[in-house]
Amino acid sequence: MDTVKNLNKWANAHTSYPIDVLRIALGIFLITKGVSFITNKQYLHEILNSMQNFGSEMLLIHYIAAAHMMGGIMIAFGLLTRWSIWAQLPILFGAVAVNFIGEFNTVNFILSSITLIVCVFFLFYGSGKHSADYYFKMQQ
Repeated sequence: MDTVKNLNKWANAHTSYPIDVLRIALGIFLITKGVSFITNKQYLHEILNSMQNFGSEMLLIHYIAAAHMMGGIMIAFGLLTRWSIWAQLPILFGAVAVNFIGEFNTVNFILSSITLIVCVFFLFYGSGKHSADYYFKMQQ
């Protein structure tokens, strides 16, 4: 718990608007990916078909869409950012790994890798000073 407090103090002292814009852009990107998975189930089905005999495909589709949309909303507002990032990490590791298991798609690999790197950054950085977490903390 001390480590999280130290990270929050450091992040609040070194916060800037470009980092907040990056956090909001990450949230919006995750929301749009979640919506695209819901509206285009065939695309996700094709991605998962590259891994033969993978069970629970429908469960995975629903988890990915829900985690991206709810996590994206929470990340964009800066509400429980680290918890939302933890929910995104298995999906993003899987998105990077699918490129090596099935057919390699360069665009998907680059997008998932950049998203993974940004998520890991915000896992350590937190939501920053211009977020709902900081606002609620100051209201106590």
